[in-house]
Amino acid sequence: MSVEFHKARFLTSAAKLTDCPDDIGAEVAFCGRSNAGKSSAINTLTRQSKLARTSKTPGRTQLINFFELTEELRLVDLPGFGYAKVPEKIKREWQQHLDEYLRNRKSLKGLVLLMDIRHPLKPFDEMMIEWSTGANILIHILLTKADKIKGGAQQNVLLKLKSNLPEGISVQIFSATKKIGIEDLAKRLSDLLSS
Repeated sequence: MSVEFHKARFLTSAAKLTDCPDDIGAEVAFCGRSNAGKSSAINTLTRQSKLARTSKTPGRTQLINFFELTEELRLVDLPGFGYAKVPEKIKREWQQHLDEYLRNRKSLKGLVLLMDIRHPLKPFDEMMIEWSTGANILIHILLTKADKIKGGAQQNVLLKLKSNLPEGISVQIFSATKKIGIEDLAKRLSDLLSS
């Protein structure tokens, strides 16, 4: 099945699991540290410059944002972690709501974990990989901002990362700025959403 990502439209924002849309159909969630480029990746994939809000201030996405592709298919932008200048109490609440979403959402078919290619596998990334493999959720890693380093260095990071990952996790190079890896991402997401 080939999904028409350009038809994505904003559906709703949820602060907690009970605010999420009906748990039917299939969805894939984008997660990553606050400055990994989640919103840019979603906008590039859907060919819409303003669908997901990008910000110069990392950590602006504090809600779970849902984008509808069809009545049955959705993309989800999860809150970023790492940089947000918010009180510790609020951070803990986000983490709790995020944890509930990841554990209990039946329609969640997979995660796209975004990492800056220059700084892969930070503690948050390792935690997400460990958690998703434990929960049997498929994970696809996007090494973002690939345009910031040369082609040979990109391949080195990719190969090194692949050798350090559990089996079954797919990885690719991506750049929203230079439109690198969009077709690969679209194909992977189409597979996840139709699984």
